[in-house]
Amino acid sequence: MEPIDALRSLTDADRWIERVVAQREHLAERAELDALEVQLRTLLRALHDAEAIAAPVRLAYETARELARRHSVRVGDLERALASSSASARELTATQHELEQVRSRVAAAEDDELRQLIELEPLDESIAAIKARAQPGVARRSELQGEIVQLRATLDDEITALRLTRAERAADLEPEWRQRYEHALARAGTSGGAYVDAGRCDGCRLALSPLDLDRFRHLAPGVVMDCPECGRLLLP
Repeated sequence: MEPIDALRSLTDADRWIERVVAQREHLAERAELDALEVQLRTLLRALHDAEAIAAPVRLAYETARELARRHSVRVGDLERALASSSASARELTATQHELEQVRSRVAAAEDDELRQLIELEPLDESIAAIKARAQPGVARRSELQGEIVQLRATLDDEITALRLTRAERAADLEPEWRQRYEHALARAGTSGGAYVDAGRCDGCRLALSPLDLDRFRHLAPGVVMDCPECGRLLLP
């Protein structure tokens, strides 16, 4: 293979590798996942805020509920004591008096429980609504994570194959040409060769000066010049 043809072949191989690597690093699924993560974090903050508002109300509700339960248990105990007691009239009167007081406390505790429940219900509904809004996003996040893993694995395999092909094409170059190409590649960072398109190096996309463009057009066969800007080998 002629050196110029081998340089073109190697340049094209490096460009394919560059494209696939860029594709791997800029997956549409990755961008979607990043945007989704922002949305989910926003919902998570809203959930934490809603739960923080509901927490003291929930505690007050549970406290009132437990107090009403304890008083109700005491009412039952007193009622059973009165029904089966053989105590004196004075003791029965005291028990009856306590029963009335405890019943009053039960009513007060139940009223408090109801007030707290009424206040808590819309807060719980708000929390449930935030969780419902997050559920589709959580499911989609899991899907995207799986898709990204699969896509990257496929692209990694493709990159490996392309690099093997690239190594074979580099081996086709004579040492002097290969050294010159690899030196240009080290400076440019993507490919060591470039083509002239409409008077521009298609590697750095900068226009050649009229003098450089004229020089390029009149190169002897088998001679290659460097791009004055990026250092890539300008291929005919």
